Amino acid sequence: MEVSVTVNGKAHHHDVPPRLLLVHYLREQLNLTGTHVGCDTSQCGACVVQMNGQTVKSCTVLAVQAAGAEIMTIEGLATNGEYHAMQQGFWEMHGLQCGFCTPGMIMSAVGLLKENAHPSDTEIRHALEGNLCRCTGYENIIKAVQHAASHGTAATNGDAMRQETKPETPETAAEIEHPQRDDGAPEKPETVEEWKGENAGV
Repeated sequence: MEVSVTVNGKAHHHDVPPRLLLVHYLREQLNLTGTHVGCDTSQCGACVVQMNGQTVKSCTVLAVQAAGAEIMTIEGLATNGEYHAMQQGFWEMHGLQCGFCTPGMIMSAVGLLKENAHPSDTEIRHALEGNLCRCTGYENIIKAVQHAASHGTAATNGDAMRQETKPETPETAAEIEHPQRDDGAPEKPETVEEWKGENAGV
């Protein structure tokens, strides 16, 4: 069957089997593999996309049912090389671990903020009930959505985001206690007294 669909702003036209699911069309025909297949029973939410502005699980939609529709996948969420506020929120608040559920989780959360720009914790949890995560315990995901809600449509360039914001910040107790090297300590201490110097041999 012939199907024409616009995905992430780009028109596509294919002859597809009548029972081909939208998720498989996106992954196998368009190579948009950010939309994940997690359960095949419409429970996990890893395959969530936006169809005509509505949040849908693409494993429950036939490709031919999407004919004429406008689809947005996780690949189309960024604008001009800058992450969407929701992607930024997941980055800043570490709302992911293995990352398998993340695309669907983000797309569901984006749908939520379209309808409710400032949701409560309870409303966020309710909106994400159809998305399962086996890693995070959901707390940081909630914080990520809150972060996105509080920052509106603001986004930060992806390359800049990948840089450490404070590379000099000490991370261990020892670094906090002795954040700088003792310049007086020799690189190759030879005596007991030299070994007592702070960070000797470092």
